[in-house]
Amino acid sequence: MTDQKEAFDMAARYLSDKESGESASPAGGTRRFLDRWTSNKNNEPVESTLPIGSPKEAVLLLRNFESSGRGWFWSTDANGNINYLSMPVLTLLNMAPADVLGQPFLSLFHGASEHEENQRTLPFILTKQSRFDDLPLQAATDDEEVWWSVSGKPYRDGAGNFAGFRGSGTDITKLRRSAKDNSKLATYDSLTGLLNRFRMSKLLETTLSAFKLQKRACAVMLIDLDRFKQVNDTLGHPAGDALLKQVAERLVKAVGDREKISRLGGDEFQIILQDVEDRGVLGEMADRIIRMLSHPYSVDGSRCIIGASIGIAVSPFDGQASEDLIRNADLALYAAKGGGRGRFRFYSSDLLQAAEDRRILEEDLRDALSKGQMWLAYQPVVDSASNMVTGFEALLRWNHPERGPISPALFIPIAEEANLIGSLGEWALEKACEEAVKWPGKMKVAVNVSPNQFANTALPKIIESALATSGLAPSRLELEITEGVFLQESADTDSMFKALKKIGVRLALDDFGTGYSSLGYLKTAPFDKIKIDQSFVKGATEPGSRNGAIIAAIVALAEALDMETTAEGIESLDQLALVRSLRVSHVQGYVYSQPVSNEVLLERCIAGDWTIEPSGPAVQRSDRLSMYRKIGAIHDNHRYEVVLRNLSVSGALIEGIYNVPLGTNFVLDFGDGQLAVSTVVRTMESQQGLVFEERLVNDGNGGLCTNRRISPYMMAAAGMPLACLPPGYYMTTEGEQRPSGLPAFSTVSDWKPS
Repeated sequence: MTDQKEAFDMAARYLSDKESGESASPAGGTRRFLDRWTSNKNNEPVESTLPIGSPKEAVLLLRNFESSGRGWFWSTDANGNINYLSMPVLTLLNMAPADVLGQPFLSLFHGASEHEENQRTLPFILTKQSRFDDLPLQAATDDEEVWWSVSGKPYRDGAGNFAGFRGSGTDITKLRRSAKDNSKLATYDSLTGLLNRFRMSKLLETTLSAFKLQKRACAVMLIDLDRFKQVNDTLGHPAGDALLKQVAERLVKAVGDREKISRLGGDEFQIILQDVEDRGVLGEMADRIIRMLSHPYSVDGSRCIIGASIGIAVSPFDGQASEDLIRNADLALYAAKGGGRGRFRFYSSDLLQAAEDRRILEEDLRDALSKGQMWLAYQPVVDSASNMVTGFEALLRWNHPERGPISPALFIPIAEEANLIGSLGEWALEKACEEAVKWPGKMKVAVNVSPNQFANTALPKIIESALATSGLAPSRLELEITEGVFLQESADTDSMFKALKKIGVRLALDDFGTGYSSLGYLKTAPFDKIKIDQSFVKGATEPGSRNGAIIAAIVALAEALDMETTAEGIESLDQLALVRSLRVSHVQGYVYSQPVSNEVLLERCIAGDWTIEPSGPAVQRSDRLSMYRKIGAIHDNHRYEVVLRNLSVSGALIEGIYNVPLGTNFVLDFGDGQLAVSTVVRTMESQQGLVFEERLVNDGNGGLCTNRRISPYMMAAAGMPLACLPPGYYMTTEGEQRPSGLPAFSTVSDWKPS
């Protein structure tokens, strides 16, 4: 092959000599052409290697090779301008010889001055008059992408002066495409086109390594699709693959940069967000992603609805090494899924303990029914016009023998994941019917039915049995069903609705507006009531809120379909006034009553009815989370241990410091680098009410957190006293001895005294 290439070089030289007017006699190009073929690598004459035929035949062979498309030849003058170029190249470039002759050789290529790593550029080579071999260059074509491997070497005239270059080229487009495809397969997911696990891992490692030196933040989101397995099981893996492609495109739209997203495998995705540490921003993005991924999909004519859960960790606060950051984001994702799915969680140092607590609670929950630890509380449902109680919603409660009351927000997701929700739901239904039949009058009882219960074909028989055993009239039983039952609409769904209505029970659509279905099911699903989720009520009275318009639209829809409406979560008088003005027929919330036991209910309804006068704050105020938690309160050069009694987005109530003047400034340390600047606005002996300088944000789990965290390095650099720094860190000053090269402040792990 090497001899053939050298022969082509000699042929090109012969043509160049001929076209430049040099003699074709043995003293000219032909002689050199023949001489090349009459010597071996040691430059010794070898008569047997002489080519057969005349120089004219060599030219014909050259032309034949050029026309085959396997390669082409070129030559330039001393100024780098073309004086010979094979006709196939002219055809490819859609040019005539007159368009090319005399033009710079560089004009044949796109970005000839650009080069890959460690690759010299063509202009540099031509300037240095250096030989080059197999230089990859892109042809200056307007349509398709064409790549050439170009070789060349300088030649000189009779006087020894540089006269130009001669060389050859071959098409390597297919090889380049193949290499590009192989590279893409190695770094990109073949199904979605996103980065694959390997490429994302490398990207995260290099990012964290660079950001550690630059003291920059990097956030990682891990996303797991909810209910994706059901799509695979019911519609098949091809449908699942098509769905994953649509998910990938929605993620790209939400994030805005495909190169920051990877598919780790299955239905797991990862996002890297450089220089983002604001948890308000991260929470908003996570919420947006969850909403976008939860909208319905169309796959091969079938309608699919899935959800998403997200775990978030931020470097350097949650880990500086990639494996630590991924592990902690995974813990946050597990907590998000455990919290009920369809939500996000930030990593916090207590998640490991929370995971263990959850495991213990699950074990205890399995025995809670048999040990008589479960009971029902009832929250009144009130006619908004008359203030008269028309019914009650049955709410499941768990009284743990050691931990006391356990929040339903904690144990219901555990029950769903542990497949206990069916037995708990059946018990709640039977117990509610048993107790409601003893209520005076015709007040109704509403019982929640989970999507898992609704999918159970035995549900109608279970309801009939509960009604028959208790003697409760079917018309007094109301089943609250969420939009989750429509995630996989089928003939079975319609059959279940018909069977329930045949029994004679009432049906209410619960948490309307928070689900992921269209309004189409309202045409056929025989609901008697729409319950407006409290998320639309909260903030509805604030200036600029659109929630009032949404509530009005829901009411108009319900009235058109001859349905009642109930607004949930009403806590203030201004909220009540709003929903009344919007013609909401029923109200449920603390403005009338908290949930009560069956015993209290019977006492209040002893006369046969119960009318409640609304009471509560005049205007809506920020949610306050009651708690008993130790935190730090920093003032000047002192750090105090105090107890946090309640918390809202705008302020807190602390306990543990006496005689604090109004206007005193504190920095509250919630841990994990969460510092909130606050001012005392109310003081009562050992308790102080504080207002925050910057509002807190949703932590994705019904709690609150600061939108930014402060690195201990930054605290120390700002001059915060050693006693006020979080545990595990220390600071040295200029007057103290420290190892050479150690910064003025560092983590304990950086240095230990000898």
